[in-house]
Amino acid sequence: MAARTGRSSKRPTCEDCFFQQNLLCSLDLSGPCPTFRAADRGLKPERQLTFAFRSPHAHSVYAFPQPR
Repeated sequence: MAARTGRSSKRPTCEDCFFQQNLLCSLDLSGPCPTFRAADRGLKPERQLTFAFRSPHAHSVYAFPQPR
């Protein structure tokens, strides 16, 4: 089994949230909200995947119509 890198297996809690630790949260929920940001990372968003075209046809003139 491969070891996980970069992420802990601990589930996030409201106490781990940037907003909660900086007294910016006004929600009273049983778990972390959709706007949860880890306090150790600040407000830096998660890294997202980049989009890459798979086929050469995606760059052809037929892929996107020209504006008039």
